[in-house]
Amino acid sequence: MDRRAAFCREIARSAGAVALDGYRNRTPGFGMKGPQDFLTETDAAVERHLKARIAEAFPGDGFLGEETGGAIKPDTWVVDPIDGTANFARDIPHFCIAIAFVSNGEMEIGAIYNPVLDELYFARRGHGATRNGKPIAVAGTGDFDAACVEFGWSNRKSNARYMEVLSNILEQGANVRRGASGALGLAYVADGRSDAYAELHMHPWDCLAGLLLVKEAGGVVAPFLAVGGLTKGGAVLAAAPGVALGMSAATGIALETR
Repeated sequence: MDRRAAFCREIARSAGAVALDGYRNRTPGFGMKGPQDFLTETDAAVERHLKARIAEAFPGDGFLGEETGGAIKPDTWVVDPIDGTANFARDIPHFCIAIAFVSNGEMEIGAIYNPVLDELYFARRGHGATRNGKPIAVAGTGDFDAACVEFGWSNRKSNARYMEVLSNILEQGANVRRGASGALGLAYVADGRSDAYAELHMHPWDCLAGLLLVKEAGGVVAPFLAVGGLTKGGAVLAAAPGVALGMSAATGIALETR
């Protein structure tokens, strides 16, 4: 696992260089994969880069990417080439590359890299979480009147359900925001920059690295792989312990039992 961990850090930064070049040299305009689902040329370029590097270094591993899909094997890399494409396309420097390595049903390695800020979040199961090599931890917030949480929107759930959950969170007293990058939203929980992140449905490439980061930083998360999230996605909740139960009640998303 040491070799894969070092490799994951390396490819996160090399993919970030591809993404940053695309960001700085992009031309106006972008395509749409679906409603509010943006696609840029850089998505494809970053995924090609990651897929080729992984295939060269670990030819027996599986690969599952947002843009090209892939095959799930006992050892599988799960990749979002650019999470936050709406931000990327509109010149907002809040986007990232997200890479997770899953082995035999366990999240083992996760990396989330914002190349504009040069912030590399990294976690390995049982080894803690870091930002640019320095340990990070979730916030100690326990009072919802002081909490700042992020709630991601998904068109896979009804607007009515979204508004119901948003209202529940606001009634707890928390400040709610949305940064339009679920992976970075989870990384910010791990780093104590947010107190919780919730979304009613996420794909595995959006959330696996972030969920591992939060767990390794001392936070509480919803089960994801255990309920089939690698193949079909699912609800995501990650929180500082002091607000976790309240966020679970507000969102209806269960937490892992320890």
